[in-house]
This record gives sequence, structure tokens and C-alpha cells, in this order.
Amino acid sequence: MKFGSDNFSHEQCCSQGHSSASTIATIQSALSADPDIDSNAITIHMLGPVVLLEGYITNAADRDKAISIAAMIVGFENVQDRMLSRFPTQ
Repeated sequence: MKFGSDNFSHEQCCSQGHSSASTIATIQSALSADPDIDSNAITIHMLGPVVLLEGYITNAADRDKAISIAAMIVGFENVQDRMLSRFPTQ
């Protein structure tokens, strides 16, 4: 049983998956290093070259920081924000 073409090397077939995993790990590490951001509430996905940030933030500054951190790694044009605001009630 064969899947896919034999014309591609392992590096060509899997390079995006490996780089996606390392990009996600780099962004997660950078987010967790910031003491003001609850990085456990943010999930990171890769859709091709685009980083998708999902989850919850507790204030607008956290949104801006999370986007900026991801953008430093992949560029602003490759960051999509789908984080939801969970502002504490007073």
C-alpha cells in the first residue's frame, strides 16, 4: 500500500510539519516568558505560514502583547487573532 508520491524526500514532505511544530513551540515559550500574559489560556495553531491565536485574554493589552510576540517570530502579516475577551467584572 502506497500513500503519496515517491518523488519527494522526507525533508520535502515533512519540512512544514517540523517547522510548524518548532514555530508553535517558540511562540508558546515566548508567551509563557511574559509574566503578564496567561499563556495557558491561549492556543496556537499553524495554517500554512499563518499563526492562529485562539483562546481567552483578560485585557486589551494582553491581546496586543500576544500578537506582537507572535509577529516578532512570523511577521505581522502571518498572525491571525481569534482570541476572545474575558474581562473581569468590577
